[in-house]
Amino acid sequence: MTKRQSGWIDQKLLRNFEVEGTDAHRLCTASDGWVERFGRDILVSYQNGATRERLMMEFFSWSKSANFRFSRIFGRLLLKQNEARETPHFLFGHSDEHLQTVVMERELKFGIDFGTGYSVGLFFDQRENRTYVREVAPRHMLNCFAYTCSFSVAAAFTGTKTVNVDLSKKSLARGRENFALNGLPSKDHRFIVDDVRPVLRRLARRGEKFDMIILDPPTFARGRGGKAFRVGNDFEDLLLAALATAKADARILLSTNCVTLDQDTLEDVARYCLKKVRLAGALHRPPRPVDFPAGTGARTVWLTLR
Repeated sequence: MTKRQSGWIDQKLLRNFEVEGTDAHRLCTASDGWVERFGRDILVSYQNGATRERLMMEFFSWSKSANFRFSRIFGRLLLKQNEARETPHFLFGHSDEHLQTVVMERELKFGIDFGTGYSVGLFFDQRENRTYVREVAPRHMLNCFAYTCSFSVAAAFTGTKTVNVDLSKKSLARGRENFALNGLPSKDHRFIVDDVRPVLRRLARRGEKFDMIILDPPTFARGRGGKAFRVGNDFEDLLLAALATAKADARILLSTNCVTLDQDTLEDVARYCLKKVRLAGALHRPPRPVDFPAGTGARTVWLTLR
């Protein structure tokens, strides 16, 4: 696959996405921002105003050459501090349309909302991991930090029963909506509004076991009672707690967007935890999504117990 010097995907890759039933993906990645497609809508993420204007001008030029039709453009300023992040704002198109839309990823449907917060509902850098979940088709999956339950939709599509845990009641409500969008009944799935850490302890005490566990925590968060979670300091304890709920042959996803944790570090964390609880396991790295240049997107490692 070739890309333009500016980082825009080429028409061959654009057609490949269309053929596989995907209309939600990156269009461009630059050092100071990126552009993403959500069906007919575009989201420009930028570090400053000059970047926003440049990326928009490049997008107009690219869309014309690629014969790509779009409806609206939204923008959001990239800020490191979570509390300073804002909801995307309207930049171009028809401002009177609904802020909600539905996109496709390999024939699965996901709801998108440009009006409910910094993140709009689907993280593209987890596409290959969601596909891996569909390939493995676990019987019982625990989805920690579930957000809008995209991993669980992928699993439920194959008949998996899921447990979804997130502090945000609104996010889990959107997760239920994603189930409904795909014609998947949610009655065999649990949605728990709580901090992941005490939930893991409760599940372990009850003896509940899972053959797949998703660990994709935020870089920083505050749980109930104000207790802070910092992925750089707390990932080991999180994995140790998850291992107490894992079946003998379970697969566990370790994933983070924290810039100080690379795949080597995640593998070191996994090995340390396995040694501490006297378990054996194998590690593998999933393929990088084709629309993400090397060194961008989430760092992910799969741990398989044996």
